[in-house]
Amino acid sequence: MSSPDGPVPEIRPRRVRGSAAWRRLVAQTRLNPAELVLPMFVREGVNEPVPISSMPGVVQHTLDSLKPALEDAAAAGIGGVMLFGVPAHKDAIGSGADDPDGILNVATRVAVAEVGDALVIQTDLCLDEFTDHGHCGVLDRQGRVDNDASLERYRSMALAQASSGSALLGLSGMMDGQVRAVRDVLDAHGHQDAAILGYAAKYASALYGPFREAVQSSLAGDRRTYQLDPANAREGVREAAIDVDEGADVVMVKPASLYLDVLSRVAAASPVPVWAYQVSGEYSMIEAAAAHGWIDRERAVLESLVSIRRAGADAILTYWAVEAARLIREGSPA
Repeated sequence: MSSPDGPVPEIRPRRVRGSAAWRRLVAQTRLNPAELVLPMFVREGVNEPVPISSMPGVVQHTLDSLKPALEDAAAAGIGGVMLFGVPAHKDAIGSGADDPDGILNVATRVAVAEVGDALVIQTDLCLDEFTDHGHCGVLDRQGRVDNDASLERYRSMALAQASSGSALLGLSGMMDGQVRAVRDVLDAHGHQDAAILGYAAKYASALYGPFREAVQSSLAGDRRTYQLDPANAREGVREAAIDVDEGADVVMVKPASLYLDVLSRVAAASPVPVWAYQVSGEYSMIEAAAAHGWIDRERAVLESLVSIRRAGADAILTYWAVEAARLIREGSPA
């Protein structure tokens, strides 16, 4: 084929895929260990780590086993850890959540002392691990989640977590006004430097099942009256905008893999960093398929993380954070 200006060159996009060196050079999305955050569970009243059956390789830590795991995370060069507490006792208002001697607040002080200079220590600010009914807020007399009464509990939790040294409070309860309520109380009590991660687009997903084992959730029923409907993408973008307006320093899309369209739209609109949580079900599906020999485990892990970064996440909460950091350093292909 030719044109008035001469032959038209043959178009061969494969030229830049022909070797590992070429593919590395022209990669449009890259993973960095500093962009990974490791969720960690700390359980009260146990003497050794407790494996989580639905999440192979993940455990509920003791305060003692937490320390070397934190050191491993810091040595891997990841960005931070997100701590979840698993209390020995629960009640209707989740009183262990704001108890200075409650498991999450004690674990936070341990983490700050161990690796506070190397990692961003983050804490889950939600009541579901601490309530005997398993909901993310307190209930009214009709058994419904009371939004504004829950905000009062969140304010108290925020002060306890900030006082324990948490650098970033992860507001995952999906109550209306939670970011403003927490920002106001932190600022009023001298915690202006404590940052807020707003779980802005958190969907009522089927992928949280293994997590409920991890935190020994008492939930009966579901959370569809406060978490987002999986059918609604625009609503996720709107919730993120609200959180930014209320003072969130970072906003979250959760889960990640089934909501990459929402993640992309939030990332395009947000003036603050946008993170994604690769949740327990995402982790367990890959682990289960790999255990059966159906997929290449390491490639699937890295490909899943690349896809989340490609969709626009500035950082990813993932249970593979430490392992993925090692694979990245070793130059494993996605």
